[in-house]
Parts: sequence; structure tokens; C-alpha cells
Amino acid sequence: MQVQVSQQVIDQIKAQARAAVPYECCGLLLGQGMQVTDAAPARNMHPAPQTHFEIDPQALVDAHRAAREGGPQVAGYYHSHPNGATHPSVTDQAMASGDGRIWAIVAGEEITFWLDQEGGFRPLSYCVVPA
Repeated sequence: MQVQVSQQVIDQIKAQARAAVPYECCGLLLGQGMQVTDAAPARNMHPAPQTHFEIDPQALVDAHRAAREGGPQVAGYYHSHPNGATHPSVTDQAMASGDGRIWAIVAGEEITFWLDQEGGFRPLSYCVVPA
């Protein structure tokens, strides 16, 4: 499986991650299946945002409501590791639900994509497509 994502979405996520340092940024990946068409930034509500993230529940509610009304689906989630690597951390593994959604993790200028599946994360390749 390969994620299709525009350079604009990648740049948006990286910019948000840079602006959030020393905290983790987070948000929603919008689209359909393995196609990510937009990134929706969300507030990191976790009490320890330097090392953890928790997407603002209202952002999730709003995104799912918009999807029910014909908008893009919630394809997954993204967050940054300002002092780490682009692979899922132990905390990420513990938070994962195995729901089949995409996770994007950014550290510095590197971004990786993962499939949250039963039994853990599986790395996904990606290709950049026109916006």
C-alpha cells in the first residue's frame, strides 16, 4: 500500500511541527482511503506536550461531522517528534487502536507514514501527487 499525498500537505505538516517546537504538534489527515488531500491542525491537549500528543476532541467531532455531511473522511492522524525519530514511539504504540487509519510522524524535515493495524504499526511508502 502506498499513501498518496500532495507536497502542500507535507509542507503544511512540517511547518506546523517547526512552529510547535519544543512541543509535539498534531492534527488530522483528511481524504479517502490511502489518499490524503488535506491536513487539519488541532490543538495538542496533552498535559505533557513536549513528549506526548492528544488531539483536541472537538477537532475530531468537527471532522467526523463534516465527513458525514459530504466532506473528506478522517483518513488518519499526524504528530511530530521534536526530539526524536520518525518511527512510532512506545507511547504511540500504546495509544494506537488498530483502526486501519494512517499515521504520519514528522521529525525535523523527515516525514514517515504508518498504517495503524491490529498488532501494531506497519510502515507505508508514499508518493507525492498534485494538489
